[in-house]
Amino acid sequence: MKALGRHILAEFVNCQSEILNDVSGIEKSMLEAAKAAGATVISSNFHHFSPFGVSGVVVIQESHLAIHTWPEYQYAAVDVFTCGETVDPWISFEFLKKVFGAEYTAQEIQRGLPDKIQKSTSYRPPLREERIGIQGPPQVLRNVWFTDKSDTLALSLRYDGEVLYNKTTVYQQVRVLNTLAYGKLLAINNMIMCTERDEAHYHEMMVHPAMQLHKKVKNVLVIGGGDGGSVRELVKYKSIEKITLVEIDEAVIEASKLHLPALAKDLTHPKVQIIIADGIDFIKKAKPKSFDLVIVDGSDPVGPAEGLFTEDFYKDIKSALSDDGILMTQGESPMFHESTFVALNQSLKSIFGQDKVHTLLFHATTYPSGMWSLMMATKSTLNPKKDINTNDIQAFVKTNKLRYYNDELHVSSFSLPNFVQDMLKNR
Repeated sequence: MKALGRHILAEFVNCQSEILNDVSGIEKSMLEAAKAAGATVISSNFHHFSPFGVSGVVVIQESHLAIHTWPEYQYAAVDVFTCGETVDPWISFEFLKKVFGAEYTAQEIQRGLPDKIQKSTSYRPPLREERIGIQGPPQVLRNVWFTDKSDTLALSLRYDGEVLYNKTTVYQQVRVLNTLAYGKLLAINNMIMCTERDEAHYHEMMVHPAMQLHKKVKNVLVIGGGDGGSVRELVKYKSIEKITLVEIDEAVIEASKLHLPALAKDLTHPKVQIIIADGIDFIKKAKPKSFDLVIVDGSDPVGPAEGLFTEDFYKDIKSALSDDGILMTQGESPMFHESTFVALNQSLKSIFGQDKVHTLLFHATTYPSGMWSLMMATKSTLNPKKDINTNDIQAFVKTNKLRYYNDELHVSSFSLPNFVQDMLKNR
């Protein structure tokens, strides 16, 4: 009797970090390595960890191939286990060696040696009395996961293993994936920006509370928002004459036009002007009182979006707003980004005045904690809880078939939980 299994343990060093951090590429390589050896693939299960690292396994009829990568160390640990005599694990290893193109060490261990084990003669598994249906080659179940992860919190979404869009610019990495539960997902630097299923929560709340309050908006500036969701909501207002979208990274617009048409559909509207530029520089040079509404539709305060959370930036916005102008900006999560949330609120109050800054909360199911905030700052005395017409809102919601925003939600979103009030009290 020969050993029951052959187990290769391999280490790859000085690999390219980009290869080791690409969960889709790793999964495909592991699947191809199994097939190269003639193995029968049953399923694959792979996770990407933010900001880096991939862990996964390909289950084969003859056992498995597994991997864990450390891109920050340019290191990968791989094991290939095969049972029986039909599959040679070294063929899989040779395939992966070409994929990684790196230094390596590898050893084979014999598993289930005959002098250590004895076959049972009493165990008999139950047999099926009949087979139902047509028997064909097994269908491979791909179980690949995208994970948006911090040091204390993570959200994972399963996707089909394919990367629909992947471009790294001088600013960031932009990707689009197709998830099973939330449809297509736009990720920047492995952080979820929006998904098809719940993007309306964010974009409707970013636009409609301000538009239903002001009533006379003609000229709008959107900083960020290259996915097109905020522009789509603004175009629903016939009173708007011009929408200027300033996006720093053209790849975001390209990705959305190619793969998220429901968001990007109005980026080509005749009222919309797209400028590829730094929004911070743009607003600094803007003419005083040139916009009725400014929307800051940026990502978390890292990378190119870091400057969107500074006091100078919001002073420039106030200068660019008309006398009754309104600012809407995303304010992070009070549950997850308390210090940033509070600091932004303090900054806006110091610029616009204590009574002219209003915080609203809404459900963002794929953002950290699921509770997200927007902050509204007004140059006039308009109050978003008092100076609205609920009948007008109801008619607008019905006509435009909004998915999230309505008149009752408008008022209630500005009613803050006690713990959030305590964060902002006397600040």
